[in-house]
Amino acid sequence: MIYKNVLAAIGNTPIVEVKMGDTKARIGAKLEYLNPGGSVKDRSAIYMIEEAERKGWLKPGGTIIDASSGNQGIAAAMIGSAKGYKVIITVTEKISKEKLMTLKAYGAQVVMCPCVAMDDPHNYHQVAVQLQKNTPNSFMPNQYFNLSNRQAHYTLLGPEIWHQTAGTITHFFAAAGTSGTVSGVGRYLKLQNPDVKIIAIDAKNSWRSTKGYPKPYEVEGIGIDFDTPVTDYAVIDEFLEVSDEDSLGILKPLAQQYGLLVGLSSGSVAYAVSQYAKKMKEGDVGVMIFGDSGRAYLSKGFYGQVDDVIMCEKALENVRSLSL
Repeated sequence: MIYKNVLAAIGNTPIVEVKMGDTKARIGAKLEYLNPGGSVKDRSAIYMIEEAERKGWLKPGGTIIDASSGNQGIAAAMIGSAKGYKVIITVTEKISKEKLMTLKAYGAQVVMCPCVAMDDPHNYHQVAVQLQKNTPNSFMPNQYFNLSNRQAHYTLLGPEIWHQTAGTITHFFAAAGTSGTVSGVGRYLKLQNPDVKIIAIDAKNSWRSTKGYPKPYEVEGIGIDFDTPVTDYAVIDEFLEVSDEDSLGILKPLAQQYGLLVGLSSGSVAYAVSQYAKKMKEGDVGVMIFGDSGRAYLSKGFYGQVDDVIMCEKALENVRSLSL
């Protein structure tokens, strides 16, 4: 099959089985990092942008503006380049070097903002709102407050998971940031089978986890850090909170034992599932979302250091000594 363009290739990502400890349940990881833009955010971005086109909110020659921890911005930048829009993305200083470079590679204009509270005028979301208000013919997907964010995953991702598991899924796990993925897929799955358990993974130091007293945390792409209508608490059965230490500690085993080089929030999901799976039983089928790739975070050193490389001369010396 030859797709008409790169945007038509969004979706249809595989689910691969991952052995999580000694559980008798089947656990599958949906590899959303195999989307053309490298993350699950391709789905919400294409849905919201094409909705804006249909409703006349975004016209040819216009500008897409959004606030992002990286992946939503990258998806918007990819889509904007394919459709001929200018793209402006506001980010925080927390963004990885790889994500920043990817945004620039797609031609997006990047505005760097400090990591401050949502009500601060320098907050990256507030800056994006002001830029959109002052930019003619512009559209802000506004992933944190746009209900079409979760509708995108209800429409595009939920049916895909139900079909791929032939309706046997019993547990769904996803990171909660904007909560569009867990809420949208959760709502779809609950309509198919109300007994499916929907489990959201949150950062241990987030606003929600700390009951309004957030602390700094390193993992990107996860964490409910303010109240948003996108989070559908009615479909979420349980929240699991994961620390930076546990999230980052599982990244190398995933890569070196399973061949799954996943991003930081996927590490949070994987760790939470590895603990939760202990109480799952034979016949249960769990699906967890691996939202992006570890390639977006290699400069942070969570997967190994460049100085671990053996130099050519040293390797040859070892070969010669072994042959004597």
